[in-house]
Amino acid sequence: MSEQNPYEQLGVTENSSFEEIQAAKKRLYEQHGNDSAVLEEVEIAYDTIIMDRLRLRQEGKIKVPEKIRFPERSLEKSFKVPPLVKDNSAAWLQDLIDTPSQADILWPTGIFLTLSAIAVFSQNNGASILPLLMALGFIANIYFLNRKEGRSGRAFLISFVALFAGIALGTGLGQLLLGQGGVTVLGEDQFASAVTFCLFWLVSCFLR
Repeated sequence: MSEQNPYEQLGVTENSSFEEIQAAKKRLYEQHGNDSAVLEEVEIAYDTIIMDRLRLRQEGKIKVPEKIRFPERSLEKSFKVPPLVKDNSAAWLQDLIDTPSQADILWPTGIFLTLSAIAVFSQNNGASILPLLMALGFIANIYFLNRKEGRSGRAFLISFVALFAGIALGTGLGQLLLGQGGVTVLGEDQFASAVTFCLFWLVSCFLR
């Protein structure tokens, strides 16, 4: 079979249509389905004919239908890079973290910075004013969070957690720094209030 030209191998002529060529190839595949050597020769003959038809098309001698399979196109498909699979492992983190605008940052910054400054510099009446400042900061944090998505229950819960986390963290750091003599101007309550307001600012600006 290999001594024949490609057209003879498929049992077609040079004037055969593409449909006839494809039908001849299919027929040979059905006849020699278990003979890999014959099938390989059939595939080579088919590709040779297609390349010959492509050359004729490039020379403007024939018109080749777009549905015909060209060997070089098959080769391109075999080397096509598979699409990247999107990693959804951090999707929950993207839903949790917010990217605020400059205006969304300015208001919380001004309010919590003012409350923190009052707490730090209110040495004489700090014991009486700190609870009020913390309450104002707590309400402000709820407002800023609720303004983003309109979920007041979630805003209250997050603010509540931030309040106790800030007090615990600020108290622990304050005791550590005061014990080492690093902070002598502020009391523990004032330091804890400042840390809490800082945490409020982070939560209200960068948390959904």
